[in-house]
Amino acid sequence: MKSLPFNVRPGRTFFALALSATALMAGLAAHAANPPIYMTHGVEYMSGGIGTDEAELMQTVSPRWAATFEFAVKDHKGADFAANVHVTVRDKGGVALLDNVVSGGPYFVARLEPGQYEVEAQLGSQSLKQPLQILAGAPAKATFVFPAGTDMASSVTAAAPRPAQ
Repeated sequence: MKSLPFNVRPGRTFFALALSATALMAGLAAHAANPPIYMTHGVEYMSGGIGTDEAELMQTVSPRWAATFEFAVKDHKGADFAANVHVTVRDKGGVALLDNVVSGGPYFVARLEPGQYEVEAQLGSQSLKQPLQILAGAPAKATFVFPAGTDMASSVTAAAPRPAQ
């Protein structure tokens, strides 16, 4: 039998390799569940939050992004999360930095430079606008709560293309 370069008993080698492979696969599975990061007009963004794990991930990463948007629709219990919201972010000059991108869940984060912005969120035929000020080193957050009865079914869904820039 050939000697191993480190002190491992041969009977335990298979167990150690199996354990390492399991940990690697679990790490890859967790990584695969992360929503992708997109870029348009030089602005990175990510959206998601469908399901408990993805919602926890989005809440965990949001302080590391300059802007966080949350989307909900009022219902008889208070509010329910919304997805497939069309998001447009304009700078103070009116230039769209994010132009009609579709949120893949109730959370949307973007890497915006410090400054003044107007954020428009559209779900179905309802459109909500809010000003947003981003200060250097301080993440900003805006919550959009659509009125009860907003027709989510009429909003454009996953068929809407994501920017490839």
